[in-house]
Amino acid sequence: MRIIAGMAKGRRLSGPSGSGTRPMTDRAREALFSSLGDSVVDARVFDLYAGSGSIGLEALSRGAESVVFVERARPALLALRRNIDSVGLGGTVSTLDVERFLDDTDIDADLAFVDPPYGLSLASVEKVLSKLVPRLTAGADVILHRRVGERPPNVGGLALVDRHRYGDTVLWRLRKEEA
Repeated sequence: MRIIAGMAKGRRLSGPSGSGTRPMTDRAREALFSSLGDSVVDARVFDLYAGSGSIGLEALSRGAESVVFVERARPALLALRRNIDSVGLGGTVSTLDVERFLDDTDIDADLAFVDPPYGLSLASVEKVLSKLVPRLTAGADVILHRRVGERPPNVGGLALVDRHRYGDTVLWRLRKEEA
């Protein structure tokens, strides 16, 4: 696993020990960021269920203004902090549960990556997305990483704008609707 492009291109990232996380493949990450284009530049980003931080660190490498990484699992946190130090582009880590973070934060995001465990029910994911909507700026994008075979989320304030499949992974792109 490595940073694909930008200021930190080629830097290797470490993954957490154990099988509790499933970092996105380099191929899927490259395709995702290619589809996002310049919308990453100067964006304020949330990396929810950050795991190793590969997505948020890729965003920082490609010019994101800031990234808040939200992760609770101890093995993932160790890898995340090691990767943030190694890449050297900054980032803020919150160790709160994602819902609690969204309840407590006063930070807004232009782009959010949401990569919950596959075992988290779609209803629970939709609840998280509902809490995320008020924290999004107008026109913000949300990238949701889920397993193939699940219906798209249905959350007020978010419209489905794109879908890509990579093996057993599907990336849903949702956009905050105008009020």
